[in-house]
Amino acid sequence: HPVVPLVLEYRMLTKLSSTYLKGLQEQVFPDNKIHTIYKQTLTHTGRLSSVDPNLQNIPVRSEEGKLIRKAFVSHNGYLVSFDYSQIELRILAHMAHVTNLIDAFNQGKDIHRHTAALVFGVKDEEVSPQMRSQAKAVNFGIIYGMSEFRLSKDIGMSISEARDFINKYFETYPEVKTYMDEVVETCKKQGYVSTLLNRKRYIPTINDKNFMVRQQAQRYAMNTPIQGTGADILKLAMIEVDKALKEKNLKSQMILQVHDELIVECNLKDAEAAGKILSEEMTNACELKVPLTADVNRGDSWYEAKG
Repeated sequence: HPVVPLVLEYRMLTKLSSTYLKGLQEQVFPDNKIHTIYKQTLTHTGRLSSVDPNLQNIPVRSEEGKLIRKAFVSHNGYLVSFDYSQIELRILAHMAHVTNLIDAFNQGKDIHRHTAALVFGVKDEEVSPQMRSQAKAVNFGIIYGMSEFRLSKDIGMSISEARDFINKYFETYPEVKTYMDEVVETCKKQGYVSTLLNRKRYIPTINDKNFMVRQQAQRYAMNTPIQGTGADILKLAMIEVDKALKEKNLKSQMILQVHDELIVECNLKDAEAAGKILSEEMTNACELKVPLTADVNRGDSWYEAKG
């Protein structure tokens, strides 16, 4: 019905207006800035979480939502953003010893296109946008223990087609299936999973009698070592970036962390040097079998620095 998209648009715009346009104005301090609070122990995977206000939740999916980022401007001149590229997939490739993925990352290939080519049995250049999109959904979904039902909803195919797709994916990357099964079995025996840097998460519901509770615990067990390792790597990078900025006496400081992204504020004179430090420290924060890469952007506002 023609009214449905109008209702959805209305809900989206009223949410932007109340939560962000009006809500953020109420959070402005006397220094004309917004100061969030970061909590280290709120999430189970080890990611930092932002509260009062939550600056990790500024919309990115809609163009109208992205415009909110124009309100976040640099006090000194420039914001430099460094965003890890597919860090969790890279961690999966490393932890599960996935030969095909490791080779593709080391050759700098488009990983979703490459996955689609292997799953569909075509050359990389023959992959259509739809095939790449489906492969991307599985690449990211597999990290979260995505079910065939969820995949079928996300990419618009039948449940049996989604099941076949996941089976083909595991045939293409058999090490992923082996790794996921081993992680779940280990968790059942010892009651916890560990990140690459040996930070533990206890999951007591892994042997629960209730099937649904047990399934959810298994998804936690599969995802936590990967997402948790990503969180550990970013925290290590933050320590090194902070140290390097001080050593170089740059008038720059970290002002925001949004999971895989780090934002530094600096003056125009130091922008290039700050970008270099960000790039160097973040790509060398942890040694994996694949390179850590990232997109570096800068601009007067968060909107521009996001590229």
